[in-house]
Amino acid sequence: MNQIRNCLKPYKKYIFYAVLFMLLDVVAEIMQPLLMAQIIGKGILLGDVSFILKIGLSMILLALVSIAAGIGNSKYSAKSGVGFAAELRQTLFKKVQSFSFRNIDTFSTASLSTRLTNDVTLLQNTVITGMRILIRAPLMLLFSIIMAVRLSVSLSIVLAVIVPILLVFVAIMVHYAMPRFKLMQKRVDILNQNIQENVTNVRVVKSFVRGAYEKEKFRDSNTNLMKASLHAMNLVIISMPMMMLLMNTSIVSIVWIGGTRIINGYMDVATMSAFINYIMMILMSLIMISMMFILFTRASASYQRIREVLDAEVDLTDHYDETHSDVIQQEVEEKIKGDVAFEHVSFSYDLKGQGDEILSDINFSAKQGEVIAIIGSTGAGKSSFVQLIPRLYDVTAGNVLIDGKDVREYNLHTLRSQIGMVLQKNTLFSGTIRDNLKWGDPNATDEEVILAAKNAQAHGFIMSFPKGYDTWIDQGGVNVSGGQKQRLCIARAMLKKPAILILDDSTSAVDTATEAKIRESFHESLKETTTFLIAQRISSVQDADKIIVLDEGKILDIGTHDQLLKRCQTYQEIYESQAGKEASA
Repeated sequence: MNQIRNCLKPYKKYIFYAVLFMLLDVVAEIMQPLLMAQIIGKGILLGDVSFILKIGLSMILLALVSIAAGIGNSKYSAKSGVGFAAELRQTLFKKVQSFSFRNIDTFSTASLSTRLTNDVTLLQNTVITGMRILIRAPLMLLFSIIMAVRLSVSLSIVLAVIVPILLVFVAIMVHYAMPRFKLMQKRVDILNQNIQENVTNVRVVKSFVRGAYEKEKFRDSNTNLMKASLHAMNLVIISMPMMMLLMNTSIVSIVWIGGTRIINGYMDVATMSAFINYIMMILMSLIMISMMFILFTRASASYQRIREVLDAEVDLTDHYDETHSDVIQQEVEEKIKGDVAFEHVSFSYDLKGQGDEILSDINFSAKQGEVIAIIGSTGAGKSSFVQLIPRLYDVTAGNVLIDGKDVREYNLHTLRSQIGMVLQKNTLFSGTIRDNLKWGDPNATDEEVILAAKNAQAHGFIMSFPKGYDTWIDQGGVNVSGGQKQRLCIARAMLKKPAILILDDSTSAVDTATEAKIRESFHESLKETTTFLIAQRISSVQDADKIIVLDEGKILDIGTHDQLLKRCQTYQEIYESQAGKEASA
């Protein structure tokens, strides 16, 4: 709650101005029925045209003041609402950036996108509307009740009957509306996820001719959202006729009682006219407040979803603050040499370690400059293994050491800035090839960029493009091939000149000859870099200093290619199966 409140703090001045203008608007409007009563009671009954013109001019001036105040309130309400949304969106984005992989796994990508866009926009609209209606309605209600009671205490008794009925009706509406609006926002998440998956993977959809299936899946999601929206909006649809019924019942009751009092001489027409106007203001204020409660009910569902993100406990934290990254980067960082050791490491994706173990009692060590290859069947835990080194996840038991120091004792920025990583899923961002490569080192010269591309065997195909390194890469790198994308990601990691380089099956789309050249460039340009290489091909790992054979999260054996061929049955089986395929080919 404090984080959300802090997003409003910079706009306290605008909120004050909005309240001030609305107060002026209400005062100007609340005077109108009294002036109208004077026109009826003194001007029309006595035929005093000059008095009518004088009071009429006053009413016009008050109306102009009300219009100006309304414009001022709208202006500052919009400024405070839009500014609040911008601050909240920035706060949410900063929190998401601090998430570990485990935190991100908790929320789907589509859900996070919805929370940062749809839910924040809903809160923005609620703040803007609230600054107008929620200030106006209570003020109008309070002043109108005071004026109505001053005019006639006996007629005001009608309010004592109608108001409680209206409040009970609103309470019932809120009770039933909350779960409906929550369901509606969940359906928005599902719809966004379907759109995101389809657009991102449109080539796969077309290659498998699954367009009809995707259309049907989208239709289901879209229909479910429509039904959930209608289910929620039915309450709003029902509420307005019910409120109008209560309002008209009140007016009829007051006219009937007031008319009787006028006939009996207890009240004049002018007072009755002013009283009806104030009753109309009171009832309209109550209706506006009721509608705001319904709007707040929907907004509260979005508020809770935003709170879930802001209140999420980040399990990987240190003293590093993203807002001071430029200062930290200027400081002399702790240099990493590249010695790595795992001591009785176990890992589970469950934060409390109660889920299935992905890795179990892992022990091994690597010296600076060594090439460590990891091989094993799908699901053996290879990717999880290397993701523990840069603390993308934390171990659930044991210790991961770099240069003899637990990775949890390093500053995250210091640690990750000296580890290069090419993930299993290669990702490029919209921008030029040069922009993408400079993710490895924003300050790299063009010569360094070209050298990294040459080492990754990417320079050739880059120069085949008309614009070379200024070629635009579409989002996700969809306009380059899989092998080209892999080589660009490797070049990006090499440009970082890391102490530790992690390649997670990052040459699977590259032919063996090109792969051999890339490995050769590692030996030449990254001699002092400790390299972890995950691969499926024996040819990719056989030159490594150490090969780790993983199976079901456990180390079966560690050794060189020749050593494992002699003593490790699993490695022998992998080698023989691949050698047989190559011979048959």
